Amino acid sequence: MNRILVQPQRRKGVRGVLALGLSALLIAAGLVGATAAAAADYSQTAASLNASQAQFSFTPATTARYVDLHYTGVPGVGQQNVRMADSGGTWRHTVGSLATGTVLDYWFTYEKSGPQYDTPHFGYTHGGSGTTVAAPTFDPPGGSYPSARSVVLSTATAGATIRYTVDGFTPTASSTVYTGPITVSASATVSAIALKSGSASSPVASASYTIGTTQATCPVQADVPNFGPNVRIFDPGMSAQSIQTRLDADFNQQKDTLTAQFTERRYAHLFKPGVYSGIHDDVGYYTSVAGLGQNPGDVVINGDVTVDAFNESDKGVALQNFWRSAENLAVVPSSGATRWAVAQAAPFRRMDIRGGLNLFPASYGFASGGYTADSKVSGKTASISQQQWYTRDSGYGSWEGGVWNMVFSGTNGAPANTFPNPPETTLGTTPVSRDVPYLYLDGSGKYRVFLPSLRTNASGPSWASGSTPGSSLPMSQFHVVKAGDTASSINTALSQGCNLFFTPGVYHLNQTLNVSKANTVVLGIGYPTLVPDNGVDAMRVADVDGVRLKGLLFDAGTTNSQSLLTVGQAGSTANHSANPTTLQDVFFRIGGQLAGKATNSLIVNSRDTIIDHIWAWRADHGNAGTYGWTINTGDTGVVVNGDNVLATGLFVEHYQKYQVIWNGQNGRTIFFQNEIPYDVPDQAGWKSPNGLNGYAAYKVGDNVTTHEAWGLGSYCFFNDNPAVNLYHAFEVPNRSGVRFHNLVTVSLNYKGTITHVINDAGAVTPPRTTPSNLVSYP
Repeated sequence: MNRILVQPQRRKGVRGVLALGLSALLIAAGLVGATAAAAADYSQTAASLNASQAQFSFTPATTARYVDLHYTGVPGVGQQNVRMADSGGTWRHTVGSLATGTVLDYWFTYEKSGPQYDTPHFGYTHGGSGTTVAAPTFDPPGGSYPSARSVVLSTATAGATIRYTVDGFTPTASSTVYTGPITVSASATVSAIALKSGSASSPVASASYTIGTTQATCPVQADVPNFGPNVRIFDPGMSAQSIQTRLDADFNQQKDTLTAQFTERRYAHLFKPGVYSGIHDDVGYYTSVAGLGQNPGDVVINGDVTVDAFNESDKGVALQNFWRSAENLAVVPSSGATRWAVAQAAPFRRMDIRGGLNLFPASYGFASGGYTADSKVSGKTASISQQQWYTRDSGYGSWEGGVWNMVFSGTNGAPANTFPNPPETTLGTTPVSRDVPYLYLDGSGKYRVFLPSLRTNASGPSWASGSTPGSSLPMSQFHVVKAGDTASSINTALSQGCNLFFTPGVYHLNQTLNVSKANTVVLGIGYPTLVPDNGVDAMRVADVDGVRLKGLLFDAGTTNSQSLLTVGQAGSTANHSANPTTLQDVFFRIGGQLAGKATNSLIVNSRDTIIDHIWAWRADHGNAGTYGWTINTGDTGVVVNGDNVLATGLFVEHYQKYQVIWNGQNGRTIFFQNEIPYDVPDQAGWKSPNGLNGYAAYKVGDNVTTHEAWGLGSYCFFNDNPAVNLYHAFEVPNRSGVRFHNLVTVSLNYKGTITHVINDAGAVTPPRTTPSNLVSYP
């Protein structure tokens, strides 16, 4: 156990030196609770002053304590963030060093009655026609509805006029003027454009509505579909040698931390029901391994499914073993124990390990995971040098180890609740859970997707007493997304009532994917990656019952998106407790692969949503030119506005303001893992609205009266400027209904400090990567 006290080599070690192309970076920030309704909240303009300067003005409808301007596009300079100057209620700032034709992307952050709001992005062309009007938006979004809908159009540009069509023609300046809600009583496409004198017209925006007495029916798909070239399907009748040859070939492409971590290659290894002997599947980046049985024991591998510190460059640690998974298999380990030494975004689900499970590298170096659910390990599970781990609804023969934050809920054989010595937090049951949808083969050789039932106060695997309770859907009701699909073809399938099955690949989206039908399943294998282009949001889910999202990676595009995924419209109040939306193994990335930008990664507005294992990550390393304080910009990882939301396994790292903002009532979190951004350039530019140093990792909104959380860890590593300090890692209202249990903060390699754990409670992080623990608050 002494080996775990050695100061860890954190992921930052692979980074190059960040060269800041800015002078002072002035950031004033706070809660990112919602996107403002521009026409009601403010007006803004951008106008040329002379050949090299433009003035930006912002007039809030309600007096603001501050307004910040953010902009990109000045040649040779990255993103700028400046506090504007107030002049009689209008805030102004002049931008220089412009030339004719310079195009700026800009937006504002402003305070309104306490909370802080971000506007949409606007465009300005110097020496051109001024600002570009923001494109119209539609509420509700396009989709299939059983009856007529009243559709509201809006634009973020104050004073703009919207013109629209419903006949399939492109709207122009002479089309019908929008004056109020449009009643869509029959299937139609609404197209709209926003115009304003002195500004460039907005892009045309469209939303398609399918109206009928019943929901649209998905055109019949194949029950034995073509899953494309990146899905390997193995049969027990195949020779072990031929299977192993294929597995090794994929692994050799995906194993190297330096060359495969940000590749676009993706694979899935699927095993049909039966017994496989002598198989060793070493699992590399962007690889999913899964059995095609209805239950884990239907596929038995006498061998191993392994993740380790595979490469010489790893130096024995598994701190970057991201984006890989194992699911729905029984494994009889060749040497008594199988090894799953992973970091984030590497779920271990529905696994039946008939022996032991090692969660640490063979070298005993550090690992930074991790997540297990609906699984059983007959022998000992050893974490040893794993820094943190969460296990839900599972069974262990026994457990050994713990570094900082080991959390269990509904897990038979879990250790006692002994935090902080050893640092183990144990809840007897999980309040609400529903395991993931998964692909399987039925008795006739046809593919189906199984939908596990909702469980309350669960303990142990769902399949412990037989088959997992639930229902299933035939693949004939799924549109299989593979190479060649576009955002348009995917949205068409959704509007027709299809579920989606994403195969391994990278999918660029030039329009938002709109999931509007209740009970829609969006299931991915092999880490399908959704990249929004041109600043669109990647996906929006309507405020409906029972949507299930599983196995997706949202990777921010190079033009800022306001949100990568939004669940429910702002202000959603419908009760979904009997059939909630679930987000499972849904991951977010800003930077690393691309120089991505997104203000928020995930916004949850719908009540009762279950967030079950996500990792939202603003990259601290990656391809050259894709990361840095002014390059891969992202304010907040997760914003929860809906009531009664439950998070089980919440991993959020390196965002530039609050990592998590929780505004909904009755929220609960079981296990939280966080790292504060490594690359804060200076303290003066990194202060929260209350004037304290930095932004808390987990912020509960000031109006929240009930919230509870268990097993939370936040770590700092201010490598670019070790003089930076964070005042507290957790910021919550001081109310009896807001309760936190078993919290830990750590200064990794003592690069910077965190003064308090939560509010003003808890000691400063000590030297030598020693944790500061707090058992309860208040």
